[in-house]
Amino acid sequence: MRCKSGIILFLCICLSQSIFSVEPIYSFPIPSKMEFAGQSISLERYDMRERFDREQIVIGFNHSTSILIIKRANRFFPIIEPILKENGVPDDFKYLAVIECNLDLRAVSGAGAAGLWQLMPKTAQQFGLEVNDEVDERYHIERSTIAACKYFKSAYNKYKNWTTVAASYNAGMGRISSEKENQQVDEAFDLLLNSETSRYVFRILAMKQFLENPKAFGYTLGRDQFYQNINTKEILLQEPVADWTAWAAQKGISYSQLKDFNVWLRDRKLTNKTGKVYILKIPVKEDLMFNPAKIKIHNPMWVTF
Repeated sequence: MRCKSGIILFLCICLSQSIFSVEPIYSFPIPSKMEFAGQSISLERYDMRERFDREQIVIGFNHSTSILIIKRANRFFPIIEPILKENGVPDDFKYLAVIECNLDLRAVSGAGAAGLWQLMPKTAQQFGLEVNDEVDERYHIERSTIAACKYFKSAYNKYKNWTTVAASYNAGMGRISSEKENQQVDEAFDLLLNSETSRYVFRILAMKQFLENPKAFGYTLGRDQFYQNINTKEILLQEPVADWTAWAAQKGISYSQLKDFNVWLRDRKLTNKTGKVYILKIPVKEDLMFNPAKIKIHNPMWVTF
């Protein structure tokens, strides 16, 4: 009882002496328009403005996830961007990958979507990926990005509008097409859809705004706080592997490290009855230890000190 009274007295003294201070919390400026995939999107209409603002508030104040996204983007954007460009997909679609999985390569949704692009098994197979108990290329950064590009281009051939393509990635082309017909509107922004799809493109826009200038949202990162670049060597493999642990040991790495750099390997063995050629990445041993000199910054705007 005496202890409890002492705590109360201490808190009262602290409050009376203004020892406790509260940092102000600011709302973020709302732009009048955004650019996405070459299209200028006005945010002046009340609902467009409020829907965008909701998403930038969620991103800006979700500190732990958002700061990890910046660090992961520094690692993954240099891989994703050239593939988008090579396949004729606007660079802004890299932000779609961000909102799909927070750039967590191992992400799996409750519905079974997986990888950076959160592809469902049938969709992944439709666009050329191998998905089974031993190999799941939805977790393969390069190949899954190529598969996502195939979807984007297919949807663009249908809609001729990149924002509608982005919305269809969440809802499906069938749903977007039927609702455009039923509601008699041209823009995905004007469709009455479920909450997730209605928010989807605005989440992409807000993530673009955030990652183009995190400092404007109050985020500060030093150069040595980013993750270093780890070089790898590629090994072509065409034969079966009875035990990945033994195979990794022959390459001078652990089973865990093998799986870390080849997340798409999903079992302890590889049957490979067809003699398919796989490309495995083996980390360069000296790069496994932290060395700030090996950190490369993809976007100078991400470094604030």
